[in-house]
Amino acid sequence: MGLAYKALVVVQALLGIMMVVLILLHAPKGEGMGGIGNTAMLFSGKRGAEAGIDRTTWIIIGLFLVICVVLGFGFVR
Repeated sequence: MGLAYKALVVVQALLGIMMVVLILLHAPKGEGMGGIGNTAMLFSGKRGAEAGIDRTTWIIIGLFLVICVVLGFGFVR
């Protein structure tokens, strides 16, 4: 296993952790975990915070899936 493979595995693990945290911060019907300590109001309102979390979550998911494909098909060894 090369250095690039190990680096991608570490990045994939970090992206996985970030996905879990971001998904827990979502507030589809209630305030979710973002309501703890009124952290949802740190942004320019609830809609702005939710839009930013949505965008960030989709970017992280996309990167995670790309790395899964790269590692799964053996493009990097």
